[in-house]
Amino acid sequence: MASAILSNDPYNLIITGVGGQGNVLASRMVGDMLLQSGFFVTIGETFGASQRGGSLMSHMRISAESYFSPQIPRGMAHMVVSLEPTEAIRVLKDYGNSQVKVISNTRPIYSIGVISGEQAYPLEKDIKNWTEELSQTVWFINATDAAMELGNPIFGNIIAVGALSGIGVLPLDREIFRKVLEKKMTPERVEQNMAAYDMGVSMIDSQTI
Repeated sequence: MASAILSNDPYNLIITGVGGQGNVLASRMVGDMLLQSGFFVTIGETFGASQRGGSLMSHMRISAESYFSPQIPRGMAHMVVSLEPTEAIRVLKDYGNSQVKVISNTRPIYSIGVISGEQAYPLEKDIKNWTEELSQTVWFINATDAAMELGNPIFGNIIAVGALSGIGVLPLDREIFRKVLEKKMTPERVEQNMAAYDMGVSMIDSQTI
């Protein structure tokens, strides 16, 4: 039985990114943490044109009362966590509203079209302005560079999970996260992921919103 009270029930969370960033793993980690805390969690996933490089989006419906359908209604997201900056805008266009909150990584991943010169990637300042216009509050974090300090950019997804925990919109407990990791990983990998999680929390703590 869940002991914490959600600000909205169900609470609608979208974790988005592109293939290869660990988007699906991040959503499963968050889901496992909340399940262990007694919540009902439903996850629905949509995949882009390719497994690596295509858009990925995980819809999470979180409730203290019951399970809900996995698809979040348009315009009804409460929180968006984006591992790639333009993916935040893509999601907000369809699922955002005046109250939605956003955590966005600032490091871009360029599509084949951008790399080949057929398409232009937006300027960072424009991406930030658009994200702010489409949401109530945004936390921008450089999860990729922080992950590189740990030796692998894939840790950016766990840094994002830590950032989500740090803003306090969901009851995500650090020790429950460790227990989730211990069921899936070796002790060395557990400590690496805990370091990434703590980096994400620190990034939020260092910002004044």
